[in-house]
Amino acid sequence: MEIVVFSLAGIIIGLTLGYVVFVLLRRKQLETERGSLIEEAKLQAENIKKDRILEAKEKYMSLKSEHEKEVNRRNQEMSNAENRIRQKEQSWDQKLQQVKQKEDDLTKSRETLDAQMEGLKNKQRDVEAMREQQLLQLEKMAGLSAAEAKEQMLENIRFKSHNEGLSIAKTIVEEAKLSATRDAKRIVLQTIQRTAAETAIDNTVTSFPLENDDVKGRIIGREGRNIKAFEAATGVEILIDDTPETIVLSCYDPIRREIARVSLERLIKDGRIHPARIEEVVEKTKKQIEEEVVEWGERTVVDLGITGLHPELIRYVGRMRFRSSFGQNLLKHSREVARLCATMAAEMGLNVKLAKRAGLLHDIGKVPDSDEETPHALLGMKLCEKYGEHPEVINAVGAHHDEIEMTSLLSPVIQACDAISGSRPGARRGDEQYVQRIKDMETMALGYPGVEKAFAIQAGRELRIIMSAEKSTDDQADTLAFEISTRIMTEMRYPGQVKITVIREKRSVGVAK
Repeated sequence: MEIVVFSLAGIIIGLTLGYVVFVLLRRKQLETERGSLIEEAKLQAENIKKDRILEAKEKYMSLKSEHEKEVNRRNQEMSNAENRIRQKEQSWDQKLQQVKQKEDDLTKSRETLDAQMEGLKNKQRDVEAMREQQLLQLEKMAGLSAAEAKEQMLENIRFKSHNEGLSIAKTIVEEAKLSATRDAKRIVLQTIQRTAAETAIDNTVTSFPLENDDVKGRIIGREGRNIKAFEAATGVEILIDDTPETIVLSCYDPIRREIARVSLERLIKDGRIHPARIEEVVEKTKKQIEEEVVEWGERTVVDLGITGLHPELIRYVGRMRFRSSFGQNLLKHSREVARLCATMAAEMGLNVKLAKRAGLLHDIGKVPDSDEETPHALLGMKLCEKYGEHPEVINAVGAHHDEIEMTSLLSPVIQACDAISGSRPGARRGDEQYVQRIKDMETMALGYPGVEKAFAIQAGRELRIIMSAEKSTDDQADTLAFEISTRIMTEMRYPGQVKITVIREKRSVGVAK
């Protein structure tokens, strides 16, 4: 047993010694490898260092070479610039020498001319002296001075020219009157005959028919909620009375009235009538009407063949469909005027496109609601000027009621066609208040002392008063114009503005038989 133990111990000791020897040998081997790796790394680092140094040297040499080239190039450019400057200086020196030479030549020429002028003056004095001697001799022979002879000759020529001029002017005026009247009648008749129009035009309808009277209660709603909400949303007053199966929509704005009419139709057809539904339907109807306005304007412009019209003016043209003037629909009236203007302009040799454009836009000032005091002709002129229309169109729109002075032949054409369209039989309904207002204006003026005649012209837009020169003075005429304008503003109701023109003149008439 002891022998086995000793043998195991020997084996273990032997293994231990062998492991120790192995570990020592392995450590020595690793140290040897580490040393070789370190040496190898040092060699690689040294090689890399040498390579980087070589690359840096090469880069430095390259940059240095490029720098030297750039310096040489700039030096060359500076040298060339110096050469050019030197050449220019030489050129300027040469030119300066030439200018000096020309100045010397001019000085010599001027001296020569001065001498020649002095000689001419001496000769002219001699000629004048000889002319005066000849005039004196002629005056002695004729028995008249030069001034008297000249005056007598001019008087004879003036008298003869005056008589001939009067005769020619009279003949020209008579021929012009005959031909102008004849041509004007021909053009107007041809224009009217070639342009057809509706003779009866309905105004915007304000009454709304109902299927039965039960709908009135649904429109009013509980405690009047529905009708209040409808009036607040549309700005239109609903008048409900004892008239069977009918209600009335009351509003000064035809577009609002149309929105209210369409909205009410939709609500009755839908059957749901309550404040929330009313607001929803009215909002949708407003958008639809606005789209229809633009569509009507675009359709009108396309039908008339007008191009390049501003979108805002197209919208105003569409709004004319919902406006009326003395019962005549404004859009149909403007379309008719545009066609009449095109025909008349073609007969007169004017620009047909501008005439048609001005005819369509002549009443555009009646559409906006923002300015109620400015006459519609001036307001329309401002709109056309704002949206870049032609100057002739602007003047024609502003002058078609004589609010401003006419500056082109197109303006009287628009005025004439507007009168033709409005004066067709049945085109406009009569206005008794308008006629009475005209009479009241004339009666008011005739009530003042010194007034002989009073005429309300331009459709009531101007009151022209004729005063006696013997019974009044200029100061009284000024006072009369002011007093009548003040009375018209305070006592009468009228659209636009009224111009008061007081005429006081003295005429002396002589008859030669």
